[in-house]
Amino acid sequence: KTLGAEVVAVQSGSRTLKDATNEAIRDWVTNVRDTYYIIGSVVGPHPYPMMVRDFQSIIGREAKQQLFEKEGRLPTIAVACVGGGSNAIGLFHEFIPDQVRLIGVEAAGEGLDAKHAATLSKGRPGVLHGSRSYLLQDQWGQIQEAHSISAGLDYPGVGPEHSHLKLTERAEYRAVTDDEALDAFQRLSRLEGIIPALESSHAIAQVLKLKGEVKPDDIILVNLSGRGDKDMNTVAQALGVSL
Repeated sequence: KTLGAEVVAVQSGSRTLKDATNEAIRDWVTNVRDTYYIIGSVVGPHPYPMMVRDFQSIIGREAKQQLFEKEGRLPTIAVACVGGGSNAIGLFHEFIPDQVRLIGVEAAGEGLDAKHAATLSKGRPGVLHGSRSYLLQDQWGQIQEAHSISAGLDYPGVGPEHSHLKLTERAEYRAVTDDEALDAFQRLSRLEGIIPALESSHAIAQVLKLKGEVKPDDIILVNLSGRGDKDMNTVAQALGVSL
């Protein structure tokens, strides 16, 4: 708004990314003569997932370059959170041809048997927003509501390239609960003075769970995809803290 844009808040459904995408596509196809659709995640019809991946791939290219400058070698593991999956595919894309273990971290929410947004862990293939991928859906194919303490991971689908990486076993996908993400949020903030976004906190939580799987000389690359000052009210409410 400060720069002069008109910002429209979605009022339908659960009022999350899925519903905002629904409304944006609906407006686009209604006003196709003078409307251009853009999205920041790797979801939706072709060529949008590919376009966003290509733009986001600067993450992986810069990370690889900086690691070679500092350590002289590739990371052992690359870890990133996954909602729609844009930051993760941006990190992973550069390392797909290399011998680097890729781990995407979904939102397990209140638990995988309760409310969650772990599409690749618990979903099955279907079509949403013009692409075929893993979705959270019921037995009749109706899209189910996703849940995560992190708004950016609260999406019932995932980018189709992540589905491909899962099916080909080039990447593995794990899930982290709200409580685990909150713990990681606090630990990084207190130990490193870095306040991560709740989305990124899921990736940090997964790194903490890798303790028994890594060797002392392994390099773990974690994508801190966002800053957490935007999430302070959510964190305070979850922890019962007054601001």
